[in-house]
Amino acid sequence: MRHWRHENKLGAMLKPPSPDLETKPDNKPKPKPKRRRRIRDARKLFARLRGALASGAASLPDIAMLVAQELPADAVAIYVARAGEFLELAATCGLNVNAVGRTRLRIGEGIIGMVASSGDALNLPDAQNHPRFAYRSEIGEEPFASMLAMPVKRAGRILGVIALQNRQPRLFAPVEVESVATVAMLLAEILSGAGATDLPEEGLGDALPRRYAGHVLSPGIARGPILPYGAAPPIKQLLTDDPDAELERLDKAVDKANKNLDGLIVASLPGGSAPRDVLEAYRMVAQSAGWLTRVREAINDGLTAETAVDKISRDLRERMRKIADPYLRERLADIEDMIGRLMVALGGAAAKPERADGMLLLVRRLGPADLLDWHARGIAGIAIEEASASGHAAILARALGLPALQVDRGAVEAAHAGDEALLDAEGATLILRPEPEVIQVYDRALAARSVRAAELAKYRDIPAVTLDGTAVSLMLNVGLALELDQLERTGADGIGLYRTEIAALAAGGLPDVAAQAAEYARVLDRAKGRRVQFRTLDLGADKLLPGETNAGEENPAMGWRSLRVGLDRPAILRRQLRALLLGAQGRPLSIMFPMVATVEEFRAARDLLDAEVARVRPAPEHLECGSMIEVPSLLFQLPGLLAEADFVSVGTNDLMQFLFAADRGTPELADRYDTLSAPVLELLERLAADCREAGVPLSVCGEAAGRPLDALAFAAIGVATLSMSGNAILPVKAILAAVDLNSFRPVLKELRRAGAAGGSIREPLTSWAREHHLPV
Repeated sequence: MRHWRHENKLGAMLKPPSPDLETKPDNKPKPKPKRRRRIRDARKLFARLRGALASGAASLPDIAMLVAQELPADAVAIYVARAGEFLELAATCGLNVNAVGRTRLRIGEGIIGMVASSGDALNLPDAQNHPRFAYRSEIGEEPFASMLAMPVKRAGRILGVIALQNRQPRLFAPVEVESVATVAMLLAEILSGAGATDLPEEGLGDALPRRYAGHVLSPGIARGPILPYGAAPPIKQLLTDDPDAELERLDKAVDKANKNLDGLIVASLPGGSAPRDVLEAYRMVAQSAGWLTRVREAINDGLTAETAVDKISRDLRERMRKIADPYLRERLADIEDMIGRLMVALGGAAAKPERADGMLLLVRRLGPADLLDWHARGIAGIAIEEASASGHAAILARALGLPALQVDRGAVEAAHAGDEALLDAEGATLILRPEPEVIQVYDRALAARSVRAAELAKYRDIPAVTLDGTAVSLMLNVGLALELDQLERTGADGIGLYRTEIAALAAGGLPDVAAQAAEYARVLDRAKGRRVQFRTLDLGADKLLPGETNAGEENPAMGWRSLRVGLDRPAILRRQLRALLLGAQGRPLSIMFPMVATVEEFRAARDLLDAEVARVRPAPEHLECGSMIEVPSLLFQLPGLLAEADFVSVGTNDLMQFLFAADRGTPELADRYDTLSAPVLELLERLAADCREAGVPLSVCGEAAGRPLDALAFAAIGVATLSMSGNAILPVKAILAAVDLNSFRPVLKELRRAGAAGGSIREPLTSWAREHHLPV
């Protein structure tokens, strides 16, 4: 399946703008004469800079003069960051040299200060009429109109700004912008030795405890020495006079990086697993020709191989900061992962330590191959500044059971290798250099978790039964084949929710029928006869495949998603249904449809299933067709639904947000509404009674089903099957085994009566549980 819309968007982002191209009769773009002249000027500039650097005569005034002469520019100014968050004019060609050392701008002041503050270049045809222009009479820049201001960065920190000005109002051409960006990269190495101060300054604060909030990618708690990784050491040689030799070095490095990646995939993952598909999808993007072409172009302009790779990496990083599309952000992160491997192969980056046992990895971005590599080296947890819960790194971290947290920006700069750190991927907090008292608290918590884990292990082979003899079936929510080991580790009764879209998201696209059938067959094989409820693709909202966007939808969660996509594009749904039937290979099969809003939609989906059943042999020994209950409208059509569905499953995540009109992605609403409230419990109790009367099995899945108190309440109101994540199975078994539901129901009834206004009853229920020494 070709996802041309995103491919074109990604390709456009990986290639430099080219308004200076013309098309020849052979339809191959050729540079226009003006662009060819600018390319020659840029290469001449790099050649002169190479000579100046080699002779040791590359002073800041010399660089300003060379840039002014070769690009050309009427004036060039170089500003250096100084202590106290100031920028000082350090060199110029074309402005008043008497202003050097005298003119200072605060960070954020004027165009120069604004560029230093934002880290973004500004290309202005009429700078003096820009609202942020700051006039300094001593500089003598009155005759100049246009300005190109470029930040000078090193390891993500601002060291200064270089600005070009022209008398004529004009936008600087893309090739000129590219050339100045390269000069800024060279300047970074020089400025770091010229007294430039990284912004923001480091000081006493780097020895003090720091807390960083974030979002949980994969649950867990870990403590250990911090390992910040990814900042490249200074490049020893920036320019070259032998591009052919550098291109040969690049090709050898690419080949080495590819072989290392192939070895990683073969050695670390079993064939056909979804995490393997993640890495295969990553490799397709990371080894694409678009960004490597840009690297080769930079080498031909006179940069060494590592300088060219570093330059393209910086460009991608700047573009990624501005991207809202989660798919494109993830693909660019994959490319940056590969760039890191190239830098190591070229000798331009430090190799990873052989072992990192018990360490907490702290990075700005992390691709799937790197995550697997670090996991093999023994890391205990990961904190990532730029990541999403649906990204490749998060998917793999959850599959590997590795605590992972997305943290606020600034953590990487504040950390020092070896510092003690606490990664709380339960409370969504990273603590650098924690106080002894905090360490003691977490140590006690970790020790208690270890003891608790040992106590819970005894429940693995014990059925979930309450003190009064009520049996509750506990099942797993999974989405990757690698998670199926949890069936044995937890003693789950089966899989109550297999999220088929997770493997598709991991692979970066919908596999063909044969690949899907093979995946579903492996799941049934691993289940060993236990029930598996496959949910058809639940795509849309925050789960987008390449080639799809929700642009224009004000509320994607309530937009074109899930079954609505399948019914509007029946070929996609029919292919998946066919794959499920083929994967069953005659075994019992349970399929449920998500986001059903009307009985008519359920019938339409079931009709598509029936059409595929008629053509696939062997047919399943027993076929069940069920519906998710997530949309409140379906609750008003229960008689019709229960007359046709073989089973139903409540998706509490979506049901809660639709029931209370509260977007679950809005942090401000995260804790406002609770499943442990009178309205929700009343709804579920009535639904359970209706299902019992109709003889239709009911299950509850979602995050709520895995919370011990919620699970206890659901069992008390008549829900006999709960589906949850693997790490919740044993705690839920433990609390159920400690309670007599006949004694608990009057307590719950009274709490519901007291909370009839709709508020949460979680706090009083927690207090009751603790008073009765229940494991909550």
